[in-house]
Amino acid sequence: MTETITLRRPDDMHLHLRDGAMLEAVLPETARHFGRAIIMPNLVPPVVTARDAAAYRDRIMAALPAGMAFEPLMTLYLTEATDPKDVAAAHASGLIKAVKLYPAGATTNSQSGVRNFDKVRGVLETMAEIGLPLCVHGEVTASEVDIFDREAVFIERVLDPVRSKTPGLRVVMEHITTEEGVAYARAGGDDLGATITTHHLVINRNHILAGGIKPHYYCLPVAKREKHRLALREAATSGEPRFFLGTDSAPHADHLKEHACGCAGCFTATNTLSILAHVFEEENALDRLEAFTSLNGAAFYRLAPSEARIRLTKGPAINYPAKIETGAGPVTVFDPGFPLNWKVED
Repeated sequence: MTETITLRRPDDMHLHLRDGAMLEAVLPETARHFGRAIIMPNLVPPVVTARDAAAYRDRIMAALPAGMAFEPLMTLYLTEATDPKDVAAAHASGLIKAVKLYPAGATTNSQSGVRNFDKVRGVLETMAEIGLPLCVHGEVTASEVDIFDREAVFIERVLDPVRSKTPGLRVVMEHITTEEGVAYARAGGDDLGATITTHHLVINRNHILAGGIKPHYYCLPVAKREKHRLALREAATSGEPRFFLGTDSAPHADHLKEHACGCAGCFTATNTLSILAHVFEEENALDRLEAFTSLNGAAFYRLAPSEARIRLTKGPAINYPAKIETGAGPVTVFDPGFPLNWKVED
C-alpha cells in the first residue's frame, strides 16, 4: 500500500485571490503548497489592461509572506472594449499568460463581461496569432436556459462557433462540470484544454440541496447530477494531458455566503491536495496525480514544470481548520465530507 507520494510542486491553473485584506489572508493558503497559479481578474473594478495586471501582481507579491515562493500568472479580463494591441504587448512582455472570458452576468463580478462576441473578434484573432490562451467561463446566461444546462448550451451556442471562426485560438474550458464538457474537451485538438476543480470531483447537486440548502457547497458552474461528477473523476484521473487542475478556490466571507442571495464559490486552497490524493487513491490512480496537478497544465501554458518537489504522506486523519480568519470576516474551508489522511509534509 502506498503511504508516501512525491510530486513536482503543483500549479493551480484557476485561482481567485481577491484583494486587500482577503488577499493577505488567503494567499498563504495557496502558496504553502503551490508554486504558481493562474490568477483570475474579476476584481472590482476588473483587471482589464496591462497596467491593471502589473499593479495587481505587485499587490500579490507584497502580500506574500516572507520565506514563501510563489509566482502569480496574471490574466486580463476580456471586455468589449479590450484593446488587441494592449493584450499583445502584455503577452510579449511576459506579464500575462491568458485572457479570461466571462459571459456578462455568469458569475461573481462578471457584469463587465462579454455580451456581443462580434465586438471581441479582433482580440480573439490577435490571441490566435500570438498563441495566447483564452480561459472561458463556459455558461450561457439566458434566463430561459435551466442553470443545470448552461454549460452544455454554451458549448453548442458559443464555444464551438467561436473556435470555428478563430482557427488556432488556444482555449481552456474552465471548471468543466458535465459529461458534455468532458466529451467536447476530448474531441478537441491540441489547442483545447480543460480544468477541473477539486470540489466538483467530490460533490453533486444533492450535496447543495438535499436536507436543506448548504451555501458553502454553492458554486458556479453549479454542481450537477452524480453521473457528471463521475465523468469528471474519470477524466481527471485518466492521465490525459488535456485535463489539469484549476481549483477555482473562491473565498467569500461567511456573512456573504450565508445570505439571502449567497455568493457562489468554494474555498478549497487549504486542503485541496489532501482531497485530491484521497480521490485519486479511490480511483487507483495515485500514479497519475502528478500529471493532473503539476505537468499537464504547465505543458498547455507552455511553461517548464516545477523543479521543486513536495511530499504527501498517509497517516491519521488531519484536523484542518473549519474556517480561516480574514480582515474581511471568517471564510469557511471546503468540507469534503470524509476524513483526510493524506498530508503535505512541510
